[in-house]
Amino acid sequence: MKRLFLLCLCLASYVSHAHFTVVHNVKGYTPTRSGEIAQFSTLVIKDGKVVKTGNADTLKQYPQSTVIDGQGLTMLPGLIDAHGHVIGLGENLSRLDLRHTKSVSEVGQRLKQYAKNNPTGWIIGRGWDQTKWTPSQFPTAQDLDKYVSDRPVVLTRVDGHAIWVNSKAMALANISNDVTTPEGGEILRLADGAPSGLFIDKAEPLILNHVPERTSTQLNNALDKAASHLLSLGITSVHDAGIDEATWRLYKNRSAQQSMPLRVYAMLSASDPNLKNMLKSGIVKEQTDYLTIRSVKIYADGALGSRGAALLKDYKDRPGHRGLMLEQQPALEALIRLSVKHGFSAHTHAIGDRANRIVLDSYQTVFKETGGKLLRNRVEHAQIVDTDDIPRFKSLKIIPSMQPVHATSDMHMAQQRLRESQLTGAYAWQTFLKHGIKVAAGSDFPVELANPFDGLYAAITRMDKAQKPKGGWRNTEKLSREQALTAFTLDAAYAAFQEFKIGSLEHGKWADFILIDRDYFQVEEAQLHNIQVQQTWIAGKPKYKRN
Repeated sequence: MKRLFLLCLCLASYVSHAHFTVVHNVKGYTPTRSGEIAQFSTLVIKDGKVVKTGNADTLKQYPQSTVIDGQGLTMLPGLIDAHGHVIGLGENLSRLDLRHTKSVSEVGQRLKQYAKNNPTGWIIGRGWDQTKWTPSQFPTAQDLDKYVSDRPVVLTRVDGHAIWVNSKAMALANISNDVTTPEGGEILRLADGAPSGLFIDKAEPLILNHVPERTSTQLNNALDKAASHLLSLGITSVHDAGIDEATWRLYKNRSAQQSMPLRVYAMLSASDPNLKNMLKSGIVKEQTDYLTIRSVKIYADGALGSRGAALLKDYKDRPGHRGLMLEQQPALEALIRLSVKHGFSAHTHAIGDRANRIVLDSYQTVFKETGGKLLRNRVEHAQIVDTDDIPRFKSLKIIPSMQPVHATSDMHMAQQRLRESQLTGAYAWQTFLKHGIKVAAGSDFPVELANPFDGLYAAITRMDKAQKPKGGWRNTEKLSREQALTAFTLDAAYAAFQEFKIGSLEHGKWADFILIDRDYFQVEEAQLHNIQVQQTWIAGKPKYKRN
């Protein structure tokens, strides 16, 4: 009888341990909820979740487990991008890419070649930035007509806040000299008053409403293409900043089919005409945490590059102009109120210091009248904030969702656009942290490249990839390696109510992790952006492996 009991005990032990996966021989680092960075060499997984981290002796405790040799690679928690545009990224990967173009003529040559390779339909592209050109000025429809005049062309500026179109696109959209500029938008005009071909912020729909709608197949392909790219970069979860109804349906369908390719925390777009219906459908949160929809993306102002960011004082390089508020305070308050009444967080895009102040005022008013202060509401970007307003983020419990790579991309342009007094609270990550405010970090892809190691490098150095300016731009705002990693993991998870689910490799959390080719904490700063992801895992299952 005793032998039978011992045999049963051994079998039970064998069956139990057979469900464990142990990844060992790694240089592991994880943020923890206590605020420390824990180190380990072994990770134990069961049912897709972390059982424990430990050292070489930990492996001996699980003799019948599935053992994976990490080959001395560095392990980090799966990285979280707290602000991106998933479908936009997927579409961009197959559309005309104008990033890093240095002139109108270079854009034209790429356009001409793309039109040849894609001979029918509207030509859609993105990525141009006139501040990188010589001369640095906005282009016109005629500049595009020289290269393609028989098909409509719509090219979105890198920040998504302006489009450049050719004459054919304006003709199909019935744009005439007497077209009215929508409030919150701007139509740039030629000397004779005719539309130039540049449509900013709320003027964009005058053209975009005429672009053929995407099919279900195209949306699915865009999701899969974007996810494949993001997983290869070590991103296991993304906060999708503003989805329309079609994408909302796509995500819900893919979640029901259990075919979401990575974790998505999606924000409903406040500009979608069916917002109220989506809110009435309620919060989406499924057990595997692959899909969460519990927030609304609201748009307060434009972007700095197109001079649409709303400022308290005039632009240094455009006297008399203070940017564009896409929604005035009463409308912002109404949208925030609508969100919180349905239990949804309100995440509001605000780049300029005037926009940030108005948004904070709007939150304050709604919290007093309606509540919702504990919903982890956010300001997306919080790029230029008056220093008097930074402490208000703490008192109002507002999370700044910031993109470190914006600082190194924008630094030259920002100094042209802004005065020193306006720059004091610009890209002020360290100042926010010193006020006890968590910062959720992301990239704003496809505005910027999605690679999170570009963002970590920018956060830690505040230099471009040529290591300029020496010592970093406005370097008192630099983050430590620990702070930067936490912003891209645990604090990003907190900003989505997921800090007990993901963001660190602690007991009971999903085993989302990456293996990288260099030690993040030991590699030279100049090499941080060159780190390569070798493997990406979600819930204890491999999702990407570098060939």
